[in-house]
Amino acid sequence: MLEAGTQSRIYAGLKTDTTETDLRRALTDGTVAEHLACLTPKPGDAIFLRAGTVHSLGGDLMVFEIQQNSDVTFRLYDWDHIDPKTGKPRALQVDKAIACIDFSEGPVSLVAPVVETTTPVERERLFHCEHFWLWRLRGRSPFTVGAADLPRVLVCVEGDGRVEHGRATYAVGKGDVFLLPAAIGRCVFGRLVQ
Repeated sequence: MLEAGTQSRIYAGLKTDTTETDLRRALTDGTVAEHLACLTPKPGDAIFLRAGTVHSLGGDLMVFEIQQNSDVTFRLYDWDHIDPKTGKPRALQVDKAIACIDFSEGPVSLVAPVVETTTPVERERLFHCEHFWLWRLRGRSPFTVGAADLPRVLVCVEGDGRVEHGRATYAVGKGDVFLLPAAIGRCVFGRLVQ
């Protein structure tokens, strides 16, 4: 979570013992939220959602979302939103969505980051799954980013700095994304020189 306000919510998973019958009934009587596990996030929180997990974001929330490469989204419920372009509700794919739900998943909790190092950079592992790994790095002194023989994506979610490789220096600011190809290996991330 990059930014979260007092009304921010993450719906992640179904409440324990929710069945397909319960969910279909809730879709017709407008009580879907009563069957969804709900979290109130704060900036820095992280959550891992496996495929088949019902989820939704609400309120004034900005997230950094990483996902396995997929173009498939089935909308189960749309909170009565109206598409501003068409003036109509967005299409739902209820049967396809229900067919994908893992009803045994239950509520999903926030991830507990694992601190791997503290100097010269605080390095926390957030996720390590078969499709991607994710770390959060924070530091004031220069530190290494990238890896030999592995591609990496570097995203600046707060602050600014610079990436140095060879004789080249690239300014990095909040929201910037860098692909660090496997061929370039390690780079140095440091503070901007004013």
